[in-house]
Amino acid sequence: MMKIVEGLLYSKEHEWVKVEDNTVTIGITDFAQDQLGDIVFVELPMEDDEFSKDDVFGVIESVKAASDIFMPVSGIILEANFDLEDAPEDVNEKPYESWMVKVELTDESELEDLMDAEAYKKFCESL
Repeated sequence: MMKIVEGLLYSKEHEWVKVEDNTVTIGITDFAQDQLGDIVFVELPMEDDEFSKDDVFGVIESVKAASDIFMPVSGIILEANFDLEDAPEDVNEKPYESWMVKVELTDESELEDLMDAEAYKKFCESL
């Protein structure tokens, strides 16, 4: 059964977003990791890199394919979870604890484009 966490926001590219004041934490969803299969490599950006909404900010590789990771909101990288480079399988095992980046949000209105848990569940069921 696919796990979707209440209280997070979700993008159509299957990133999850946790909002805390002006900082957002971003990772990929259970649905995404399940589709990818066994994850073997994660490439993340550096601190202070700036991204616009929908920019590619990283790459995740599995035994099946390599996929771009898209920025669900515009912002500046505060921190990247480089632990994932040594343990990419964590994304498969615990996708909602294995965050990719923490970002300083630069346009709060972009959060309105994201889905809540219920809307994301319906979106996944429609695929």
